[in-house]
Amino acid sequence: MALYMYQAAYTAESIAAQLKNPQNRVEAVGRAVCEAVGGKFIGGWYCFGDYDITLVADVPDNQSMAAIALGIAAGGALKSAKTTVLMSGAEAVAGMKKAEAVVKIYKPAR
Repeated sequence: MALYMYQAAYTAESIAAQLKNPQNRVEAVGRAVCEAVGGKFIGGWYCFGDYDITLVADVPDNQSMAAIALGIAAGGALKSAKTTVLMSGAEAVAGMKKAEAVVKIYKPAR
């Protein structure tokens, strides 16, 4: 399984609809979409800034996360969204160690 962070910004129409009927949909929607693709909902939060919600999902693979992102986008309630792959510290260190091979051969244009 792999961890992903999904961030989304609502359309003005979606925000207006939520103001008419306030409810915390992050938990219910996040859990349902993760389970629909065989994954686990880690957590979800409302937030300030460029995005209105953030979900963290533990799902089997990229295709599963793509299914979540595409399925939510198809609903039309979002104006933008972003998916970020999350790595553990051990995975990041492994990547840093592999980068040595790239550093040896890569020469930037000058």
